[in-house]
Amino acid sequence: MKYITFRNKRGDIAAGWIDTEIIVDMHEASNGELPDQLVTFIENEKEYRELVHTLANTVQAGDKGVYHLDDVELLAPLPRPVSVRDFYAFEEHVKTARGKRGLEVVPEWYEVPVFYFSNHLAIKGPEEEVARPKNCEWLDYELEIACVIGKQGRNIAAAEADDYIFGYCIMNDWSARDLQRKEMKVGLGPAKGKDFATSIGPWLVTKDELAAFQKDGRYDLKMKAEVNGEVLSEGNFETIHYTFAEMIERASADVTLFPGELIGSGTVGTGCILELGTDVHRWLEPGDEVSLEITGLGKLLNKII
Repeated sequence: MKYITFRNKRGDIAAGWIDTEIIVDMHEASNGELPDQLVTFIENEKEYRELVHTLANTVQAGDKGVYHLDDVELLAPLPRPVSVRDFYAFEEHVKTARGKRGLEVVPEWYEVPVFYFSNHLAIKGPEEEVARPKNCEWLDYELEIACVIGKQGRNIAAAEADDYIFGYCIMNDWSARDLQRKEMKVGLGPAKGKDFATSIGPWLVTKDELAAFQKDGRYDLKMKAEVNGEVLSEGNFETIHYTFAEMIERASADVTLFPGELIGSGTVGTGCILELGTDVHRWLEPGDEVSLEITGLGKLLNKII
């Protein structure tokens, strides 16, 4: 299923799912038996599973709590994730991005997957405007996939980690490269280089929807980024070095993961202007429209202001 958070014409924010162009408000359609926030649903998904299955097979246009896509505004599926960790898991991106600075890939990168915490209170949804930071001239997009944790766990083995994933979505890890460059020289960061916005959406796709794309423990998903209609980045999720299972094993070492936590993959190879170079495309400016598209996960569009 494709789970969403949306705003209806009355201005109410609700959680539910989308089936083609039909939107179901799970709380309204179930007469209050299902929650009105997606994170609450994820926390108790087993309890709600049978009712969701029944509703999904019986609701139709015109029923209470059923809307058309044209009559709602899609928001970030998780407007306030419990946390956001972003990993650095695509070897091509690491090699190219470091190579641009005359650096080799450090041996430690091949030993463990590493991550940083981003700002879980600065989440943007589909078609939401993203403001370029005041002192930023080098604004960049990053083409990524994120998974959402579906149940609580600690010291999770990679072999069992798939059981802890609720679903997947597109993620754009917006980056102020000039701010980031200065901060990381200090030995910390990215800090202000990345804490102003992270876009996710347009919906949260459950694992079963991607089963047909599984390939040797990974997913064969084409990934594409466009700026103002021009294709700049093309990659595939199957090229990832560390799987989400390995990332979850690392993230959960001596730490409890909770439902609703978001884990980003890091940027796919060619998935940002930093890699491509400004001879291919300038840094992003107000007025630019950035579209990320991934097989099975939809399209995520944002405009820079």
